[in-house]
Amino acid sequence: MRILEPKTIAPPFARYSHGVVLPAGCEIVKTSGQLGLAVDNTVPPDAFGQAKICFDNTVAILAEAGLDAAAVFHLQAYVTDRVHMQGYMQARDALLDGVEDQPTSTLLIVSGFTRPEFVVEVEVWAAKPV
Repeated sequence: MRILEPKTIAPPFARYSHGVVLPAGCEIVKTSGQLGLAVDNTVPPDAFGQAKICFDNTVAILAEAGLDAAAVFHLQAYVTDRVHMQGYMQARDALLDGVEDQPTSTLLIVSGFTRPEFVVEVEVWAAKPV
């Protein structure tokens, strides 16, 4: 993965890259949106707890494809209010701790999810060299 960070635009203000180029011949792995639903069907009341479950689920999906967080080239996340951004970003930064090349990222504020207790949803795109 080659990171694109033009010097003619403002640098990223968080832990992400403006653009990435994938090498030819990569297999793309895409997750569905993951919600903060634990295996025991509980939902943490806070954004960090929910985002941690979202990222734990993502790591498990990537592992099944033989990948880890370093393979992620794009994160797309949704929160239901600006107050949830900090908890989400803490969980995202924990996922990316030690990852050299930061993925691109999109974070949207949405009106809600399928159940009112959900405040975060995360999906990722990853690349696997073939």
